[in-house]
Amino acid sequence: MDELDSEIVRLLQTDARQSNRELARQLGIAPSTCLERVRALHRRGVIRGYHADIDPAALNRSVQALVSVQVRPLNRVVIDAFKGFASGLPEVLHVFVLSGGDDFLLHVAVQDLDHLHAFLTDRLSKRGEITGFRTSVIFQQVSNTAPARLPTPG
Repeated sequence: MDELDSEIVRLLQTDARQSNRELARQLGIAPSTCLERVRALHRRGVIRGYHADIDPAALNRSVQALVSVQVRPLNRVVIDAFKGFASGLPEVLHVFVLSGGDDFLLHVAVQDLDHLHAFLTDRLSKRGEITGFRTSVIFQQVSNTAPARLPTPG
């Protein structure tokens, strides 16, 4: 990644909906050069996609929680099976596979505390590979919206 690639990434993180022409104008380069650079960033996997940032509360999912999960036996088959199960649940926003004391961290969003309780008792506690889980309700969430930057050589 050179400085131009870094600036493309920064500008797209700020507003991924801007046109190629607008992006090129901000960079001071030809639209064809900009388009080729963006395509190369896609091919190299730097840009993985674009998405809409949706407020879960607007979808009647205002209660969010982090659920730490431990599974046994700890092997690839169990890890892959649980990861597939959890990522398919409509309540689950993110699945993180971890090292350390917990094996998974699930970010869930539900309608209310009753639905959170039902998720934990009806979905998680019935899974045989789960040996334990802990739940932390999220009161507030602050996101780092500053665009990612490459470290400067020092």
